[in-house]
Amino acid sequence: MTAVKVLKEHLQKLGVSKLGFETSVTYATLEGWKKDTEGVEWVPAGEVLPPLRMIKSAEEVEKLRHACALADACFDHVCRMIQVGVSEYDIALDIEFFIRRQGAKLAFDVIAVSGPNSAKPHGKPSERKLEPGDFLTLDFGAGLHGYNSDLTRTVVVAELSERHARIYNRVLEAQVAACEALKPGANGRDVDLLARAILDKDDLSKYFGHGLGHGLGMAVHDYGGLSQSRDQEILAGQVWTVEPGVYIPGFGGVRIEDDVHVTPEGPEILTHSRKELLVLGG
Repeated sequence: MTAVKVLKEHLQKLGVSKLGFETSVTYATLEGWKKDTEGVEWVPAGEVLPPLRMIKSAEEVEKLRHACALADACFDHVCRMIQVGVSEYDIALDIEFFIRRQGAKLAFDVIAVSGPNSAKPHGKPSERKLEPGDFLTLDFGAGLHGYNSDLTRTVVVAELSERHARIYNRVLEAQVAACEALKPGANGRDVDLLARAILDKDDLSKYFGHGLGHGLGMAVHDYGGLSQSRDQEILAGQVWTVEPGVYIPGFGGVRIEDDVHVTPEGPEILTHSRKELLVLGG
């Protein structure tokens, strides 16, 4: 007996004649359901499950902690490989190998971009080799026990300039302040605008072209978003990414991202990789 026919039996026992479905259901699937549940009226009910997933149980948060711990371990591991002359591809492959050999999967395709390529928020690793004075942005996550982490760190390769330090430290200031602002009762729009206001101390918010963060859980880009254009209530139990970035064409970009669990007492940072400005490979 198919699952839908079992459902029909339960609907008949309960006297249910009308049933809602999420709008993400395909037309073909819906038509199949209608055929197997004759006499039941199916009505669109919007997105029902994703908002429910926003509030994580203690067990879910613990799984997220494990996924975040693996991402942290991977960052520590890959730092040793960051040297002038190493390619973006090789770094990305090392990240993937580390995560997979721990029995996890990639939460998404690894981003490892350097120099001018780091000005592309979702750039793909290439054969470009690291050069002195590059920003190198690493964005990756681990999928473990059904839950995902999402970590971004940016480092400078070999040679640090005043411009590197000024941009990086301003992004870091914005990121830390945004993390601290994720408390129950806050509004995601205000948190996003806070980060932009800090970036504008150096006229940098014009280089920040995406939202501050997104929900995180069983899906990497889970329901909800932190954005200047979205009214988003912050509630205890939610888990968010916080990832401000500055992307300057022709020069490079900085993004710093942590995963944050909102507790009744305030934010709990689930990712613990070093965030101070690192100069590696010199």
